[in-house]
Amino acid sequence: MDDEGIGTRLGRYLRARRDLVTPQQAGIAPGARRRVPGLRREEVALLAGISPDYYLRLERGRDTNPSAQVLDSLARVLQLDDVERTYLLGLTAARPRPARRKRLEQVPARAHQLLAQLTMPAFVEGRAFDVLAANPMAVAFSPRLRPGHNRLRSFFLDPEEQAFQPDWERAAAGFVAALRTAIGNDTGHPRFVELVGELALASRRFRTLWARHDIRALEGGTTTVHHPVVGELRLHREKLPLEDVILVLYYPDTGSDSQEKLGLLSALAAPAVPGPVTR
Repeated sequence: MDDEGIGTRLGRYLRARRDLVTPQQAGIAPGARRRVPGLRREEVALLAGISPDYYLRLERGRDTNPSAQVLDSLARVLQLDDVERTYLLGLTAARPRPARRKRLEQVPARAHQLLAQLTMPAFVEGRAFDVLAANPMAVAFSPRLRPGHNRLRSFFLDPEEQAFQPDWERAAAGFVAALRTAIGNDTGHPRFVELVGELALASRRFRTLWARHDIRALEGGTTTVHHPVVGELRLHREKLPLEDVILVLYYPDTGSDSQEKLGLLSALAAPAVPGPVTR
């Protein structure tokens, strides 16, 4: 993943999203002898109300300053949601790149103190989903949450993590989209270049999902996992920003089976690790 100009990023995104919209979804008769999986360039241009030549210039990176009206029309044709539309608009903003960080991401001291007090699985991750610190319950919940691991790498390359995720395919798409969001315009950051390069070489599924250019809001949600000791757990996930890192918490519904199972897991983990785990 090399540094890219605004036009290149915009063009790649438009091409990727165009391939994902079928003629039927756009209200066009598919016809015969189509050579592309999604819409043709001229079809996008027609539906967006712009000339085919202008749209071609956008895809080829020859125009880096389309109007907001043009981008709104393209977002409508490509059926982008609010998060994806915001990302599209951001691709054309000539914003200065943030300065490259020359130091490791730091976990604030108060985060270590908080981890020591929490009885639910909790850990701190960096922008590239590197685990920087974790409490004993997080490590008991998943050994892949031990500091030094990368959650995305474990997700795509570790068979135990894939068995841990009952709905691995759906979660994989969301995870790669979240990485796209985390990277934003910082496409040349060494850590992102290293991680994307490794996964693109090692995982065909990652390569396929990365080529889609999906975007997803960085937020919590509810997940179901299959723990090898206590079985199925349904947990809510919260992501709380702490300076330039993220605190991630998993917790069950009160009175649920998952709360009981998490209590059992806590009892099993308690003698093994006396305090927070850090890198």
